[in-house]
Amino acid sequence: MELTNQTLVSEFFLVGLTDDPELQPLIFCLFLIIYLVTILGNLLIILAVSSDSHLHTPMYFFLSSLSFTDICISTTTIPKMLVNIQAQDQSITYTGCLSQVSFVLIFGGLENCLLAVMAYDRYVAICHPLRYTVIMHARRCVLLVLLSLLVTTVNALPHSLMILRLSLCTDLEIPHFFCELAQVIKLSCSETLINYLLMYLGTSLFAGVPFSGVIFSYTQIVSSILRIPSIRGQYKAFSTCGSHLSVVCLFYGTGLGVYMSSAVSDSSVKNAVASMMYIVVPQMLNPFIYSLRNKEMKESLRHLISGTPSLL
Repeated sequence: MELTNQTLVSEFFLVGLTDDPELQPLIFCLFLIIYLVTILGNLLIILAVSSDSHLHTPMYFFLSSLSFTDICISTTTIPKMLVNIQAQDQSITYTGCLSQVSFVLIFGGLENCLLAVMAYDRYVAICHPLRYTVIMHARRCVLLVLLSLLVTTVNALPHSLMILRLSLCTDLEIPHFFCELAQVIKLSCSETLINYLLMYLGTSLFAGVPFSGVIFSYTQIVSSILRIPSIRGQYKAFSTCGSHLSVVCLFYGTGLGVYMSSAVSDSSVKNAVASMMYIVVPQMLNPFIYSLRNKEMKESLRHLISGTPSLL
């Protein structure tokens, strides 16, 4: 393939889920609905938490931060896809593509870290209930969120800078509906060993450590719950982290599905669908998981929508 200097590249082409023109209207409607549901659901969570003083606790502060992150992830990827389908133009600018790569890394990593922080919050609430308010004070909660954002930004920065040094080939088609780091690296005609090493190191470190934190927290939580003498007490304790555990399973389950799909399949369509399950579906379902499984959240949402004050 002919080499093209990266400074001369003006745009990439997002192939999307399919190049069949007859399916484009269906895909447009599907993703538009997904995006609107994601934005509305997560905004309702944020509004419910901010408007109800009974929800001004660390758990709901982290939940509203997660909802904001979900909005950012969806806004980074879906609107551009909708615009491309509507305009029948698959192009995305070089700057726009690198911006997508960076923001997906930042907000995807932030969601990963927030799930670990929320697991830590549940660990303190269940394993150290008498010290909960002392440990999880407002300043520490804010610092945990800011630290998570700092960590994910530090992780995304070297990936973005390393992409800038790549010499790109003439075939600039990305078989996805958004610019994914691994797919952009594949377009390079120069040496990519450092890029792949950095990508695997970053994934292992910045995804593995939070996931290990989640596993450790729930190991301690389950151990503490099993020491509760009554079945009712065990159920009540476990119900406080049921919603978070469901979100964790959804997030890491779809992430594992993406990894397994890319490992066993060379089909660009299957890989794109797998990525959709990771970068789109959890962000849409998270508000429903928390609102349907959480009595306080359901009550707050009901009062928010009806316009009546909460009596909790």
